[in-house]
Amino acid sequence: MILPALPIGFSLVAVTAVAAVAAQRTRFPPSIFLVLVGLGLSFIPGMPRIALRPDLVLTLLLPPVLYSAGVGMSWRGFKANIRPILLMAVGCVLFTAASVAVMARAVLDLSWSVGFVLGAVVAPPDSVAPMAIAKRYPIPERVLTILEGEGLVNDATALILFSFAITAVVQGGFSPLAAMGDFAAIVVGEIAWGIILGWGTLYLRRWAREPRVEIILAMLTPYAAFWLPESLGGSGVLATVAAGLYVSWNGPRFIAPATRLQGFFVWDLVVYLIEGVIFLLTGLQAPVIEASLSQPDWWRLGLAAVSVTIVIILVRFAWVFAASYLPCLIWPSWRKHNPPLPWQETFAIGFTGIRGVVSLAAALSIPLMAGAAPFPERGLLLLVTFVVILATLVGQGFSFAAVVQKLGLTEIGRREREAAKKREVSVRVAGINAALARLDRLKSAELAPETVEILRRRNNDRRTYFVAACRDLESGEAVANSTALYLEFLSAEREALAELYADGALEDEARHRRKAQPTP
Repeated sequence: MILPALPIGFSLVAVTAVAAVAAQRTRFPPSIFLVLVGLGLSFIPGMPRIALRPDLVLTLLLPPVLYSAGVGMSWRGFKANIRPILLMAVGCVLFTAASVAVMARAVLDLSWSVGFVLGAVVAPPDSVAPMAIAKRYPIPERVLTILEGEGLVNDATALILFSFAITAVVQGGFSPLAAMGDFAAIVVGEIAWGIILGWGTLYLRRWAREPRVEIILAMLTPYAAFWLPESLGGSGVLATVAAGLYVSWNGPRFIAPATRLQGFFVWDLVVYLIEGVIFLLTGLQAPVIEASLSQPDWWRLGLAAVSVTIVIILVRFAWVFAASYLPCLIWPSWRKHNPPLPWQETFAIGFTGIRGVVSLAAALSIPLMAGAAPFPERGLLLLVTFVVILATLVGQGFSFAAVVQKLGLTEIGRREREAAKKREVSVRVAGINAALARLDRLKSAELAPETVEILRRRNNDRRTYFVAACRDLESGEAVANSTALYLEFLSAEREALAELYADGALEDEARHRRKAQPTP
């Protein structure tokens, strides 16, 4: 059982790497490219069927992605945009699920409980795919924050609703009041557990004071946050996100800079690999979905897939614009305290409703039996979910660049980034000035004059570099000329060291020490 999994896992990673290179060379969005590669591979004759295990996605692949996104997200930005984030992550998910259930009841003649299962499955936009596409373009930071915050929280709403809907199908009904109480208990409990775990791991990591041990503890944190609530009947998503946000806000006080630098590299590699494999596996599920259909009525399946896709797209636009502008029309004073986003940014948020692997994993986890009878319309639910993922990922993903450019958001995002870079340069210069002032106060201590002079010259050079970079930004140059010159300088130094090493003038130990030196 274990041995066949090894070549399969190796093949998935290898194909992901090759496809990612091909996507980069062709300037194709990697997420879309990997899904299409998986879809193409799944139809090759003799290709073994690789079924996606829902428990593998939800308990092994999803936690580190959610935790890393939580750590990488600004807690200040999340808190400042908590209202639109919750409106999208909770309100829009519930509204979409209800709308899909109504449509499934009216058009497909599904029962209300099965309709809510379908709605819960397709309601949440993915936490990976939209950001993988949106971050390729310079769009306003607030749009990115809302989309990222929505992706972090909405999975919890959808998975909890999904569990209630499955219970209703299997048991023939459920109590709405009990469900609301369970939902509130899950939300409060998971957030509390995530904060407690984040606090505990940070103190443990500060006590360890060993970068490799700290990174191991960091890698274990999302699983500890996710598995306990999930095993108790929750989703685990909110706990993982809460732990990540807590570490994001408090980490600089507990984690040493050297550990953070190494951790960034490790996490970037892990998340990059997981996301690539997830997209590839999504495309490979086509034969699995096809096998779930017994005597398919293709006209009805096509109607279901098209109807659900149209509903989730239109409902998202309706919800985004209504939530943004309706309160301002009803209560004019609302606008003063909660000014809505410009319509262009609101449209971009409404457009970015890409579904992904969480929806697919939820659909695949639908039980085969509901009591003594087969689960009703399971094949239809799987096919509709797969089509919705492909339609939103490929259709909206491909057109995203044209949409944000047409709306003028890329130019706004570019100006925001330039302004942020100027503020960063100013802060860095202020930090260097503080260091030089501290050096002046230390002159009376027993410091060698040459040491003081070296430190002063080095920091003055750094200040000169940042001031020059700021002037380059003000003149409209995106990249400072001094940076390009410095990189050329480093390249020449590396080439010279490589030649000296090849000629035997440099020992292995000295070469390793030179490679380990950080860039000034």
